[in-house]
Amino acid sequence: MIKKCLFPAAGYGTRFLPATKAMPKEMLPVVNKPLIQYGVEEALDAGLTEISIVTGRGKRALEDHFDISYELENQIKGTDKEKYLVGIRKLLDECSFSYTRQTEMKGLGHAILTGRPLIGDEPFAVVLADDLCVNLDGDGVLTQMVKLYKQFRCSIIAIQEVDPQETSKYGVIAGEMIRDDIYRVHSMVEKPKPEDAPSNLAIIGRYILTPDIFDLIEQTEPGKGGEIQITDALMKQAQNGCVMAYKFKGKRFDCGGAEGYIEATNFCFENFYKTGKAY
Repeated sequence: MIKKCLFPAAGYGTRFLPATKAMPKEMLPVVNKPLIQYGVEEALDAGLTEISIVTGRGKRALEDHFDISYELENQIKGTDKEKYLVGIRKLLDECSFSYTRQTEMKGLGHAILTGRPLIGDEPFAVVLADDLCVNLDGDGVLTQMVKLYKQFRCSIIAIQEVDPQETSKYGVIAGEMIRDDIYRVHSMVEKPKPEDAPSNLAIIGRYILTPDIFDLIEQTEPGKGGEIQITDALMKQAQNGCVMAYKFKGKRFDCGGAEGYIEATNFCFENFYKTGKAY
């Protein structure tokens, strides 16, 4: 039912300067694998094989990563180093990759709209690669959300509880609890001050969106920070129909900043690399 996954990857990664001055933040390695590869693997596990990436200037490394490197592969052919390419080869064999460029950084909503020619008129997932999500006890976050989409057939956003003092970093929702991990969204605010936040349920970088979201983004005026916010478009969608928020099972690491990145690296080293699952 859902085959396409969009990766907005044109941002500057300013929270991780100077490392991201010349290298895409999505290519930052967690142990020995770049962030975006973790995201694509999560998408593939959920059955999403058509990968669309919105890039920008200085992001050529993303395209090169999801391509064959004949010189490198010939150099290590027949050696024990070939095992390090097993994971990326699987992605190249089982996924298709398409790219477009966002020429101006106008917010997440604008980045998603830029991907419209790649997505077309069908439901799709969105992954923000600097939110690394893992679930050691079952399905990945996107797999969980795809199952919910089959039930509700509407846009679904992943949420988690955050410290009330941290709400100014996130989009925050409020809504009617359908069950202990699902809410029907009534309101949504982008980066509210703690005293103005409708709850402590924060949106993280996993979405499943229905295609009418593109028209709603086009109708959305620039909001907080002069950017076109996806939360504003989703709020219109919630008012006109249905948007569900899902408190996912698993862990999420904010790898856009040093603290979350180090936590993710330590976690993946212990749980994946040591066991040989990081390739």
